[in-house]
Amino acid sequence: MSVTTVRLQDDTEQRLEIIANKLQRSKGWIINQALVEYIEKQQLEQERWQQTLEAMESAAQGKVVAGEEVHKWLNSWGTDNEQDAPRVK
Repeated sequence: MSVTTVRLQDDTEQRLEIIANKLQRSKGWIINQALVEYIEKQQLEQERWQQTLEAMESAAQGKVVAGEEVHKWLNSWGTDNEQDAPRVK
């Protein structure tokens, strides 16, 4: 495990201390947990952005499904005649 120094504003340091005491954990543990969650969130957002760019490119190339087909499929959910997802033609 490596060590990184972080400068915190006084109010942030105080709030961190309160949380650490309540959880009976070290400030380092709290910071590490917060960073892990933040990094995972950022990675997910980047993946979603990449998927959005790919979807926009597909749409620009005309690879789309008609809205009516999508609505028909969604309306079939939970019924005896549930349909497969519509595909690009």
